[in-house]
Amino acid sequence: MKKRIVCLTLALMMTAAQVVSVSASREDELREEQAATSAQLDATYAQIDQLYSAKQQLQDEINTLDANLVNVMVSIQTLEGDISNKQADIEQTQADLQKAQNAKDKQYAAMKQRIQYLYEKGGSEAWFQMMMSADNLSDLLTKAEYTQKMYDYDRKSLETYANTIEQVTNLGNQYQQEKSELEGMKQEYEAESANLQTQIDTKKANSADCDNEIAYAQEMANEYANLIQEQQAEIEQLEAERIAAEEEARRQAEAEAAAAAAAEEAAQQEDQAVYDEEGNEVDADEAAENGDTVYDKEGNEVDPSEVTSSDDGVEYDEYGNVIDSDNTVDPDSVSSSSGSSSSSGSGSSIVDYATQFVGNPYVWGGTSLTGGADCSGFTQSVYAQFGYSLPRTSYEQQNWGTEVSYADAQPGDLICYGGHVAIYMGNGQIVHASNSRDGIKISNDATYRTILSVRRPS
Repeated sequence: MKKRIVCLTLALMMTAAQVVSVSASREDELREEQAATSAQLDATYAQIDQLYSAKQQLQDEINTLDANLVNVMVSIQTLEGDISNKQADIEQTQADLQKAQNAKDKQYAAMKQRIQYLYEKGGSEAWFQMMMSADNLSDLLTKAEYTQKMYDYDRKSLETYANTIEQVTNLGNQYQQEKSELEGMKQEYEAESANLQTQIDTKKANSADCDNEIAYAQEMANEYANLIQEQQAEIEQLEAERIAAEEEARRQAEAEAAAAAAAEEAAQQEDQAVYDEEGNEVDADEAAENGDTVYDKEGNEVDPSEVTSSDDGVEYDEYGNVIDSDNTVDPDSVSSSSGSSSSSGSGSSIVDYATQFVGNPYVWGGTSLTGGADCSGFTQSVYAQFGYSLPRTSYEQQNWGTEVSYADAQPGDLICYGGHVAIYMGNGQIVHASNSRDGIKISNDATYRTILSVRRPS
């Protein structure tokens, strides 16, 4: 009978497990999607960093080009001043050239007038007559010397003016050439200025493109972050629904198993009822002790000593599990050993013990540290080794022990999340039965999810 009850209970539990397995499968899918979304978010943030670096580099180049453009513009202004000064020099040389030319023309006209006068007065023999008209030798020499001085004066004057004109002309040509060179340099600087401005405009356009790409990447990052929050909310909801379904299935299985056991017990008691000769139901144990003759409900005589209250002498607990008295721990000894273990089990000892099972599988509903356990089964089994009796589910464990802040968390404390629980190792690390993919593992960031409570054994 009891074995049938156990089988019925197991069948109900397996049915419940199949019901919630769909939720667990969806949780795993969501966690994988969340991991992929997180990877995309990280990649987007990396892209944003690269864009910011590219934009900064463009800005540095723009600043350099701006500085070069300023230098070119200053050079152009300087050249314009030099060209203006050179133009003034050219105009001055032209004025000087005109003065020299006028002086030369004036001197040349005076010389021609004197020569003309001489010829008009004396004809072709003017010079001879001037000499012959001398009163004496001294007068002759004087006239000859005067004539020679006049000739030398005219010749030197003409030569001087001719040299002046040549010098002024050469200087004017030099100034004109220098002005042309300055204008050429100005054109080159103007071309360089235009080239620099084109480069600046191009790089500013590229910088604007970076701004657009950064804005788009930031928008995508916000969408990924929102999606992660939505996925996390759905995961937590599914976890809550799964755990609630597990609890409801367990309660239903226990209720149905208890009802079946009661019905079976009633049927057995009816089958084992004995009666006296008058048809009255009597106690089989008392009849056996008194040696009375008893009968079953069909009127057949039976031996009362063979009628017992149990069919096989085996005891069962409230869940239909066989109680092995040889392996059952005495409650008094449990209390004693629990107190001893609790006092000797430090947080570091709990952590050292828990980390031995890293790499072992995650099994939903399991409590075996080697064969497989879920998150609350793992913590329950670890703490049991140190004499602590934890509730079975993660939601119940959130109210166990003494609450402390995460800032004051110490190794051996429980870190409670929505539908999940882990053991704090210190330095921001936790050890926990994570999921069916990772099993029991160590995570380096205890705040990877929202912490609902931190519980310390008390």
